[in-house]
Amino acid sequence: MRLEPVANPGLGRSLGVPAAALGLTVVVASLLALAAKADPFATLGLILKGAAGSKFALLETLNRATPLIFTGLAVAVAFRAKLWNIGAEAQFYAGALMAVLLGTGALGFLPGFLLIPAMALAAMLAGALVLLGPVVLKVRLGVDEVVTTLLLNFIMLLFISMLLEGPIKDPMGMGWPKSEPLDRAARLGRIVDGLRLHWGFGLALISAGLVWIIQARTTLGYEIRAVGQNPQAARFAGIPVNKVLVKTALLSGGLAALAGWSEVAGLKGNLTLDISPGFGYTGIIVAMLALLHPGAVVISAIFVAGIFVGADSMSRAADVPTYIADILLATALLFMVLAILLTRFRVVRG
Repeated sequence: MRLEPVANPGLGRSLGVPAAALGLTVVVASLLALAAKADPFATLGLILKGAAGSKFALLETLNRATPLIFTGLAVAVAFRAKLWNIGAEAQFYAGALMAVLLGTGALGFLPGFLLIPAMALAAMLAGALVLLGPVVLKVRLGVDEVVTTLLLNFIMLLFISMLLEGPIKDPMGMGWPKSEPLDRAARLGRIVDGLRLHWGFGLALISAGLVWIIQARTTLGYEIRAVGQNPQAARFAGIPVNKVLVKTALLSGGLAALAGWSEVAGLKGNLTLDISPGFGYTGIIVAMLALLHPGAVVISAIFVAGIFVGADSMSRAADVPTYIADILLATALLFMVLAILLTRFRVVRG
């Protein structure tokens, strides 16, 4: 048996195979519920109800999706150029750190309408610089960016831990390792009063639109796609491959850092070591489920966030472990990768 490329996969194949993958994911979820001695239909219903069964649940899902949109976009941009950014977690914390450093009085001389944009730009710069090191090592010395970006996640966590136990520790925090709270002027407002959804979600949607415009309507987007498809051919056509990779890294790192900034400025109000439950790593799942398309990243992030929020609610109502959500996401990713393969190739004998 061998794989044969499909020259022009039709609409039925392009949509049918991924739909079948999602169907298989539901089947696996049902089997997991049965293994946990629960009614599979009731369990899936509780997940759906917990994710979108009320105004509070829906807004909480959108709130959880906000950082995933940013990290998903960061991964999608990088992966489109075959730049394997596994370090969105480090870039997330870089953005969160800049939010604290600048939002606790350092930019107090700025009016409110300038303070928040200045913090966001500074966070993007910090995230971009975090990813700049690995990409320079890649283009200059051929160092594998998977290794360097992955290791930077642990380095950044240790660095943040050191800061939280020292220079930026809140003296009024009763000994807990957390930063001082942000000034009120540095906080993002709530979209709905009394609920946690903040304007970082709106910025995430705008970012998705801007990334789509860059990829589909600009020279840089064309160069990113060309480098990702075939760097040798792109170089032969006169595209500066190394420069494109650096620009891609700056954009990717900046997007991931916005996730950290929005979590601090929009939701938490201060920095702690556990502010991210793995948003950077989950962004890889979001981007892959979206097939690296910026618009689909938004849908994918809401889907993933809904599973997590719904699983929390389901666990309380049906006494089923929340770890079922992690298995569901891993299964969905594996089936979707297989669906992508079967969309572009067919299995033939001989």
